[in-house]
Amino acid sequence: MSDKLLTVEQLKTYYDTRFGEKIYAVDGVSFGLEEGKVLGIAGESGCGKSTLALSLIGLFAKPLCYDSGAIVINGRDVTQLDKETRRVEVLGKKVAYIPQAAMNALNPTLKIKNFIFDIMKEHFPEMTKDEVFKLAKERFEELNLDERVLHSYPNELSGGMKQRTVIAISTIMNPDILVADEPTSALDVSTQKVVMKMLMSLMEKKIVKSMIFITHELPLLFHIADHIMVMYAGECVEYGTSEEIVFKPLHPYAVELMTSIVVPEVGQKGHKLSSIPGAPPNLKYKMTGCRFAPRCSLATDECKAANVEETVVGQRRYRCVMDRKVKSDV
Repeated sequence: MSDKLLTVEQLKTYYDTRFGEKIYAVDGVSFGLEEGKVLGIAGESGCGKSTLALSLIGLFAKPLCYDSGAIVINGRDVTQLDKETRRVEVLGKKVAYIPQAAMNALNPTLKIKNFIFDIMKEHFPEMTKDEVFKLAKERFEELNLDERVLHSYPNELSGGMKQRTVIAISTIMNPDILVADEPTSALDVSTQKVVMKMLMSLMEKKIVKSMIFITHELPLLFHIADHIMVMYAGECVEYGTSEEIVFKPLHPYAVELMTSIVVPEVGQKGHKLSSIPGAPPNLKYKMTGCRFAPRCSLATDECKAANVEETVVGQRRYRCVMDRKVKSDV
């Protein structure tokens, strides 16, 4: 995976609780991201998606801690950098982040232009306010945002406009990788469409080179992602192309995800919706065997007996002991 823009190898990060427990929300995750590609990450709430996002930008501050593994961006392992170097040289420049609560990320006491200036002076202390404002104005125009937004306070903007503003600010330094953590989750359908178009325009205009899009909606990823990684209980349980994951999922959890949501695609009419029984496991307890086994209708004693290693067929990976005849389908 050395030719990848981003390479993540056996990454383990955990939350350090006040009782001294280590809760591994990301437990041995590996994947790569090529330039010009979009990777979708899907899974239920609590599966580790947002923790992975924070880990990728190197935001290791207690209670989130780094344990082991590598996050290599352009040949540089950011896990080996000190906190200040990551903040100044990596965050915003190499990898940018749109937080899950993006609409609450703006400072309510600052006008947008002053908020941007505070960010830029941390990375480019020699820049003047006029230079920052000119740069911000050009970027907002490029993304079809009105200049008036720069002179506004956050409370003067609608929810959709706040979201688009945060996206523009997050990418103002032209990062190589954009990590978007459920950027459409709190928006109405029409505004979601506008935000999605804006995100894709960032790729088309080469403002960002690649993107990681995190969501719990697998069908949404089919329209924007080249590959999809499905996470469960801190692990990657399946990885493949968007078409493979959406239309031919192999891991029982990925199958259940697809049958529990409405999919507006050809050939899906008439499919009965189902729900996934139970709840994700409590990660503070050590688990043996497949982590999805307690909720899986296909689970056997073999599933629960020992930890399940990944099966790799070409570029497709899945973590299941069952022989699902992948070789004949891939």
